Amino acid sequence: MVRAVFPGTFDPIHFGHIDIARRAARLFDEVIVAVYDRPLKNALFSPEERINLVRQAFADERKIRVTGYSGLTVKFCRQVNAQVIVRGLRVFSDFEHEFRMALANHRLDREIEVVALITSEEHSFLSSSTVREIASLGGDVSTMVPLHVAEALRSKFSAHAPQMGNYPVSLDSLRD
Repeated sequence: MVRAVFPGTFDPIHFGHIDIARRAARLFDEVIVAVYDRPLKNALFSPEERINLVRQAFADERKIRVTGYSGLTVKFCRQVNAQVIVRGLRVFSDFEHEFRMALANHRLDREIEVVALITSEEHSFLSSSTVREIASLGGDVSTMVPLHVAEALRSKFSAHAPQMGNYPVSLDSLRD
């Protein structure tokens, strides 16, 4: 059995992530989507929220399992008996970062292979930060994320919407 780990912060998960995980599931016996709990950047969603959103995205996928993790990815791979780390490449600039990470992981554990899948063309513009920014400005992200993620984003940003007196301030009204 060849088990692969697809690690990330998934803050939030989007259709590009889902595409990579599903394509990896065609190549490997099992794919573990591993939600990293301590990203260096500030996360919008808590680790528990992110795990829940990712689990909902893969609820009907029998070859995809979702779990949280912390620490080194190669150590997590060892804990779950995974032989492969799956990464997605969107644009050329991703390659340099992923190349360095693959070399570092190989230095830490020569038994773990890194496989990079090229993102499908229709998802090449997607990143979690792009999705967060559009959602924070009240934009429609329904073509970028599953419905449950769009609703979670809407809820998260409406809870943090700027207030003027007792009335929420819409970003459109500030531009007029």
